[in-house]
Amino acid sequence: VQLQASGGGLVQAGGSLRLSCAASGRTFSNYFMAWFRQAPGKEREFVAGIIWSGGTTYYADSVKGRFTISRDGTKNTLYLQMNSLKPEDTANYYCGARPGPFVRTAQWEYALWGQGTLVTVSS
Repeated sequence: VQLQASGGGLVQAGGSLRLSCAASGRTFSNYFMAWFRQAPGKEREFVAGIIWSGGTTYYADSVKGRFTISRDGTKNTLYLQMNSLKPEDTANYYCGARPGPFVRTAQWEYALWGQGTLVTVSS
């Protein structure tokens, strides 16, 4: 089972990026999948999550109204559309998955992670 994150890059403040997380090795129909981020010197924090089967979404207050999490079951891929980016959004972004259709925002509850993809927002 593997998660492969991609889509990071350098963007100016106010710009947009879309991150992808391709999942392989199993289906995630009974999973909660999420995006976390980790800035230098800071702990990994929850950004957004989605109950894969029903599509219910959850967001950190800092990104509500700017970021949108979604999934494509046919491609087994998780997305994070990030709009109106700010310099404080600069971080390594990680996708994570955990079994069970329950919201979980603590990183220690996730055993399956993709590698990080770096997002840098310049002012």
